[in-house]
Amino acid sequence: MPPEPRISASPEEAVRRLRAAGCVFAEEEAGLLAGAAGSATELDAMIERRAAGLPLEHILGWADFCGLRIGVVTGVFVPRRRTEFLVRQAELLLGGTARDAGRRDAPAPAVVDLCCGSGAVGTALLARVGGIELHASDLDPAAVLCARSNIEPAGGHVHEGDLFEPLPARLRSRITVLVANAPYVPTAAIGTMPPEARLHEPRMSLDGGADGLDIQRRVIAAAPAWLARGGHVLIETSRGQARRTIGLMREAGLSARLAQDPELDATVAIGAVVIGTAA
Repeated sequence: MPPEPRISASPEEAVRRLRAAGCVFAEEEAGLLAGAAGSATELDAMIERRAAGLPLEHILGWADFCGLRIGVVTGVFVPRRRTEFLVRQAELLLGGTARDAGRRDAPAPAVVDLCCGSGAVGTALLARVGGIELHASDLDPAAVLCARSNIEPAGGHVHEGDLFEPLPARLRSRITVLVANAPYVPTAAIGTMPPEARLHEPRMSLDGGADGLDIQRRVIAAAPAWLARGGHVLIETSRGQARRTIGLMREAGLSARLAQDPELDATVAIGAVVIGTAA
């Protein structure tokens, strides 16, 4: 006999199925899926995909980040709420600089988002800080396509390639703020991550090498040659790695400090060009 057709999920049934799949915020997720579905049949399919472990954002096609809907497609890293703290720290550094540049009709401050993924950080900065010239880069072609759909309509530029390599050469010694949410999970810890991350997000967006700092080392080592006089590099890191990230910045000749938000479990290392040492 053919299988009986699935009965379209009621709100209560949707919540029950999501809870059974281990979704902590089942009520909220059920509401979002119901709002996105065009029909009861589509809602059933979306619930089935979520129960199978697909990230909610990949199903919806967007992630809520800094009050914006950032487009996210299957196979692209989902921006985390903790990374909103990275945006806020960059915004604090950029606010006065961008306003001053506008008043003096000077060139717009150059801002770069490395390992940009979906482009969430760059898009949020374009929305929050006026008068900046924003560039983003990523090695993953799927992420670049996604980032372009988010950043370019807001006036930014997205480049495909390895870290600084695809950036315009004219940005050397000109970047006011460089942000990087580079992968920082140690290789051996990838297997302990939630399935929706380790199975559905690209390995390159998670794996930071043996100690989690491989990409950070490369970003920090190259940053002084790209930063403007008084420029800053901001890197999301973890509490356990923070001291080593700060040490890498100081080894590169940068002054360094930490900013933390315990509520978000967010840690950002902030390096600055010591006046007189810019390349």
